[in-house]
Amino acid sequence: MQVRIINRSKHPLPEYATEWSAGMDLKANIDNPIVLKPLQRALVKTGLFIELPLGTEAQIRPRSGLAFKNGISIVNAPGTIDADYRGEIGVLLVNLSDQDFVVNDGERIAQMVVARYETVSWLAVEQLDESQRGAGGFGHTGVK
Repeated sequence: MQVRIINRSKHPLPEYATEWSAGMDLKANIDNPIVLKPLQRALVKTGLFIELPLGTEAQIRPRSGLAFKNGISIVNAPGTIDADYRGEIGVLLVNLSDQDFVVNDGERIAQMVVARYETVSWLAVEQLDESQRGAGGFGHTGVK
């Protein structure tokens, strides 16, 4: 799939790290380092603008290494970029650790996965078909 992109950052276009990677790393495009204090959040710009094909979205997800090593995540994970959005991609980082974290220019801050989706049309009914699970919700299958 081809996606139109404008790169106004100081960095190369996002790319897949390995042949089977689902996501491409997004890099911070900032003039000055951003210090994220514990539980603080910040919108980090990327300098990228995309035009997605109809029927696709871009999902912005945390990087597992940043999450594991530093407690850095994304507030609205996964964030969604709709196909009709034309603004700059920004990543809403949050520091869930007890230590300050510094975001530097060019740092890999998130990953982006472009995915297809279906648009639904609702069919209002009075009841739903039965299933084995039924209305069982949070934790209904037990601990093991």
